[in-house]
Amino acid sequence: MFTGIVTAIGTVTSVSRTGDTRLVIACPFDPARIAIGASIACSGVCLTVVERGGSAGDAWFAVDVSDETISKTAPLQWQDGARLNLEPALKLGDELGGHIVTGHVDAVGRVAMREERGGSMHLEIDAPNAIAPYIAGKGSITVEGVSLTVNAVEDLPDGSARFSLNIIPHTAEVTTLGALKEGDGVNLEIDVLARYLKRMQDVRAF
Repeated sequence: MFTGIVTAIGTVTSVSRTGDTRLVIACPFDPARIAIGASIACSGVCLTVVERGGSAGDAWFAVDVSDETISKTAPLQWQDGARLNLEPALKLGDELGGHIVTGHVDAVGRVAMREERGGSMHLEIDAPNAIAPYIAGKGSITVEGVSLTVNAVEDLPDGSARFSLNIIPHTAEVTTLGALKEGDGVNLEIDVLARYLKRMQDVRAF
């Protein structure tokens, strides 16, 4: 379980095939605090640490990524040199600063617009019709592992949706969101509460 509050940006330094795809990710963590078998969200994808090393502030960890995971997420994050938003799993008693995030990507969205507005970054993202009903204005959504509030949402004729976000300078600086450009794919996870409410509504309709 996560909160969508990114604690560091990591960089993929190695990609190899060992059945699954193994990534080595450099990060500023303390390796003594990275447990083998621990979960770390990597741009919104919950992955399991299988190796780790380095020194405090200059660490690395390795994860195995299945073909299924790669097929359901933004492809550019699995390349050598990719920058990833990192968040270790929530510990009991930690502050819940964002919202409840599972680390299971629901869909890949596409950046439709990026503009600078009043010192912040305005983003508009197209979401596929499979998750469009779960996105609501002033609701929560996870984009690339970052907990964000939806400013507004527009339903499109094909059943998809376009939603807008305001990214403050701090968030743009300490996450990879500041580097997004129009056309980029992004990992999206809907609010878990919206998931259950939609299911309850569907069952009630029968």
